[in-house]
Amino acid sequence: MMAAPSYIPPTDGIGNPPSEVWASAPSLEALAACIQGCLACPLGPGRFRLVFGEGDPKARLMFIGEGPGKEEDQQGRPFVGKAGELLDKMIGGIGFKRDQVYIANVVKCRPPDNRTPTPQESQTCLGYLKRQIELIDPGVIVTLGATPLRELLGIQTGITKARGSWQRLELHRPIPVMPTFHPAYVLRQYTQEVRGAVWADLKAARAWLEEHP
Repeated sequence: MMAAPSYIPPTDGIGNPPSEVWASAPSLEALAACIQGCLACPLGPGRFRLVFGEGDPKARLMFIGEGPGKEEDQQGRPFVGKAGELLDKMIGGIGFKRDQVYIANVVKCRPPDNRTPTPQESQTCLGYLKRQIELIDPGVIVTLGATPLRELLGIQTGITKARGSWQRLELHRPIPVMPTFHPAYVLRQYTQEVRGAVWADLKAARAWLEEHP
């Protein structure tokens, strides 16, 4: 059986937005506009909607997950399925509303069958996420699951070992990062231990914001 041909990204500026354009986007709206037609990795052609992210454009708290699922792909919004309902409860538990934080993912198009995005897919999309972070300039980032921990921070040890331990993202400035479990994992492993771990991580993120107004 012949191997499937490797994906060849388009060369036009809509299908493959030039880095000099998106990296200098002056606002989230401008960034979203210039990447709406992105087909730079194999996920682009299969999407229904690009899921850019949503929330307060100047949020002090930002959540970063892995990638859109079926419902997110259909609605063009992050975390709107069952995992999203739990995330909303997690956000509310530390005294925030969904529209007071910002929610995004490592990749902005749904991987087939909700699989983990490949390193190529993640790294192709990562520049967009980093520009989002620069524009939002959050006080704290909470990463959800192993993928943002690995792709954004380069930490390979896995979420079970890394969660609860402060990390730092070196971008336009150092940003503290608290890794915790993904809500989808919490739903699968709905134990007191897992829920307690997430609660501790979220309280730590909230405490940091209170100590660094």
